[in-house]
Amino acid sequence: MRLRFKFWIITIAALLAVVLTLALGRWQLSRADQKESYQAATESQGRLPALDAQDLLATADMKSLVHRKIVLHGHWLAQHTVYLDNRQMNDKVGQFVLTPFQLEGSGAVLLVQRGWVARNFLDRLQVTPVSTPIGAVDLEGRIVPPPSKLYELGEAEKTVLRQNVDLAAFSAEIGLPLLAVSVQQSGVASEGLLREWPKVASGVEKHYGYAFQWFALSALISILYVWFQIVRRFKKSQQA
Repeated sequence: MRLRFKFWIITIAALLAVVLTLALGRWQLSRADQKESYQAATESQGRLPALDAQDLLATADMKSLVHRKIVLHGHWLAQHTVYLDNRQMNDKVGQFVLTPFQLEGSGAVLLVQRGWVARNFLDRLQVTPVSTPIGAVDLEGRIVPPPSKLYELGEAEKTVLRQNVDLAAFSAEIGLPLLAVSVQQSGVASEGLLREWPKVASGVEKHYGYAFQWFALSALISILYVWFQIVRRFKKSQQA
């Protein structure tokens, strides 16, 4: 009776483990499918003709234009430049430089991710000065969501060097009507800024790898269960 009870406990546990690992594997595959769809949509947007300020301002839902190329004419508002700390480019840790850009002939302002600078490792609170053109300039880039946020302890300080920037809060802070999207400036390194932005990668390989691990674990549990609870029990009964 005790052996039978133990057998059923092991059987139920093995069944639950197999169901769970199979579900996790399928979930990873679904995540891979979602990211592949997102990657395809991103690449499709990037192949469309470049927009200008008129196209941008005429669009009710600007977020629908994310990943589109854009060419703008206006001037920098260098006095509102901020640095985002702990950002990487080419596997090196540094800071992203963000400066508002006012469109010519319009009061509309965009927050532009201008590029990357290396961190001052001797004094992390010091930022590397960058030059900002004065007067009207042309800007080429790609429409992107606002800068991603990193985990931050406590309340954010309103200094030049920051961990994150919230678009709505920053708009209220500087007293300018920032648009709902940002622009990632393209082009070769200039003004002390590197612009080798990473390509929008789906990371789908990671999900396929995780799915394989979960399915492999499910198969291992099944094999061990069959060997120890069926094959060995059958052999013992044959020998008895």
